[in-house]
Amino acid sequence: RIHLMAGRVPLGADRAAVAGEMETTFIENLRYAADLLAQEDMIGLVEPINSRITDPRYFLNTPHQAAAILEKVGRPNLKLQLDIFHCQIMDGNLSRNLETYFPLIGHIQIAQVPGRHEPDSPGELNFPYIFELLESLGYTGYVGCEYAPKGDTLEGLGWLRSYWESRGLQHGGTTK
Repeated sequence: RIHLMAGRVPLGADRAAVAGEMETTFIENLRYAADLLAQEDMIGLVEPINSRITDPRYFLNTPHQAAAILEKVGRPNLKLQLDIFHCQIMDGNLSRNLETYFPLIGHIQIAQVPGRHEPDSPGELNFPYIFELLESLGYTGYVGCEYAPKGDTLEGLGWLRSYWESRGLQHGGTTK
């Protein structure tokens, strides 16, 4: 799997004025990339990145926009990389968005909102609920941890041990 980036609205340009041309170019580029990736049996991922905090100029900024573009591209080896952090900032309504876009999802990334730290840090999101929802939907892919840990790596993954234990699992995800 590889993240295919959408590009940024040019400095000084009005987003609405260049949106059509940027979308056309992105769709052409995605088709080209998808065809190359298909030769290697690879999946391409498009990730909406919030334009409110992280990158005001990033072209692809909502799962709705990404889904529409993926439909226009029409390649089965292109999927949605849904970053829960970005989705919450741009739209909220995470449960419904996960359910709606689940067939398109090829990868999930997580971080707490608003601080972009560990899932168990103070914030807006209830990650045990989100993980249970993903399980109930049948998600079997990886969950990427794209956050800034407050401490070192081991501390930054401490939430995972607690989560596994709350689910009756031992370290590494094996059942007791």
